[in-house]
Amino acid sequence: MTRTPVKPLTVLLAVFMIAAAAEFVWLGWLRPAEAWFSDFFIAAQAGKVQPDPDIVVVAADESSLQRLTEDAGRWPWPRSLHGEIVAGIEAQKPRAIVFDIMFFEPDKFRLDADEEFNKAVNRYDNVFFPTVRQDPAGDPHGVPIAEIKDAIGAVAASPSADPAATVNIALPKALDRVNWRLGTIDFLADSDGVGRRYFVYQDAHGWKIPSLPTRVVTALGMPVPDAGSILLSWPGGKAARAHVSFADLWVEFNSQKRKRDPHEFKDKIVVIGVTATGLHDIRPTPVNSLYDGVDIVATTLDNLKNRNYLREVPPGWFALLTLALLAALYAGFRSRLHTLKVGAVLLAVSALLLFAQYAAVGEFFVIPMLRPLLFAWAFYFIGALQEYLRERREREQAVREFSRFVNPHVVKELMAHGGLSREGESRQVTMLFSDIRGFTTLSESRTPQQIVELLNSYFTRQVAVVFRNDGALDKFIGDCIMAIWGAPLDDPKGAEHAIQCALEMAETLDAFRKELADPNADFDVGIGIHSGPAVVGLIGSDQRREYTAIGDTVNVASRIEGLTKGVARILVSEDTMRMCPDAFDFIPRGLYKMKGRAQEVQLFEPRKRKSA
Repeated sequence: MTRTPVKPLTVLLAVFMIAAAAEFVWLGWLRPAEAWFSDFFIAAQAGKVQPDPDIVVVAADESSLQRLTEDAGRWPWPRSLHGEIVAGIEAQKPRAIVFDIMFFEPDKFRLDADEEFNKAVNRYDNVFFPTVRQDPAGDPHGVPIAEIKDAIGAVAASPSADPAATVNIALPKALDRVNWRLGTIDFLADSDGVGRRYFVYQDAHGWKIPSLPTRVVTALGMPVPDAGSILLSWPGGKAARAHVSFADLWVEFNSQKRKRDPHEFKDKIVVIGVTATGLHDIRPTPVNSLYDGVDIVATTLDNLKNRNYLREVPPGWFALLTLALLAALYAGFRSRLHTLKVGAVLLAVSALLLFAQYAAVGEFFVIPMLRPLLFAWAFYFIGALQEYLRERREREQAVREFSRFVNPHVVKELMAHGGLSREGESRQVTMLFSDIRGFTTLSESRTPQQIVELLNSYFTRQVAVVFRNDGALDKFIGDCIMAIWGAPLDDPKGAEHAIQCALEMAETLDAFRKELADPNADFDVGIGIHSGPAVVGLIGSDQRREYTAIGDTVNVASRIEGLTKGVARILVSEDTMRMCPDAFDFIPRGLYKMKGRAQEVQLFEPRKRKSA
């Protein structure tokens, strides 16, 4: 039993579908590229969302470092300054004060300043401080969670949480334990170093340790998603939110004549941090490669408070989209759509999907399209290359096959119309058979080599006549020429061209005989022509096929050629004559019985029409 070969396009589809499934389910090699690509849409939409005005950043900026040098010295400043800022802001009734400044170690040289800071903070229960979840490998040597769970806001994730677990976490030893309202500020970076997400909770032996923004939002009675992290939107984009200078506030709070709005921080969440370049609290984000850490905390607070963080569509949908795109491209190539049309459709679909991705970010949804489109375009280019190579092979094969049989311009025309059909087809054709008469007598006086040379010379001339009259050489049958009009290309004037060819073939024979100058060269030619339907196509075995015509029309034309002897050099059927009655003069040559036909066939001898 013969196996049907698997087509390269089918193999390509199978390879791409397996690769896509592996990428989405297991490998994820393209995720960094997809995240980077999504950054453009996130950054573009970020500037359209206004930062929450109730979240205010107080920044120790470059100006503050310079202006407070005389009063506070170089950074780090005495912590009593932070106490003064806390007291001044708290006087305006803010919802919360959130420090993004570490207080891990006591100031041994200014313990009194630490004490003043602790006294100031101790008066309020809405001041929050950062901590850092350190390397989990150090957990066995860390602090028992049970001892600090209230301070860090840790909650048991499940009944199986280990009550004796210890955690490696940095604690603010400069603060009294009573003032510990802590949350983590660990930077959560992707593999490319860019921070796109922020922790909601971190797991530690079954305990959920909240981030600093989570701790603040939950303390204010707002819900947070039950997730390890959220994908951030970035209200305000690169510009982020407006900052209030630390120095401006300190001067204001220590001034007898205050100029600022006395309700500036009423019901606000105030985040205090550093933005001075020399303090190096900057991180790469989708909207800016140098994004201040305090603004990342404020952005996360904004996201959690307003629930405007980005939601992610499950990756399974994009795996299905990828498979659908691949299947659609496969169907397009299989149906032999033009490669450029397939590409144009894919381009339009790509533009639509990318617009959907852009619009979705504006609605706080991330639908990353890069991986589906990468797979689709890679499949398209390889499939297009396969189609190009296939078409080139078919073109070259057609040229090889038909250059022997038809005029070169017919080959070009055939290629312009998509090449040769591999299937058989029925066409209206005109068949011509031309056989040499008396060639046997001529061959008796020549060697085999001379006979072959003579035939080749004769056929070369006659085939040129066929080509000149837009005919196709079907085959040689001994010393007989079989030619066809109407295939492989349509020829509405095929009958006229065939008769004109026959007349020129007769003239060519006369000229050929004169050139031979041989008394024995008295051979003649008989030409039969008939028009009608025939089946044409590549016929033969898998090893060798030839383009030919079969059917009753072919048989009748051959038999007409056999009836020319003693009647006329050229005979055509009535069917052929009726297709071009005004192009030639036709002399009736009688009715003839023909094998396979019940009715007699009327034959005519064509001659060039005489001038009026």
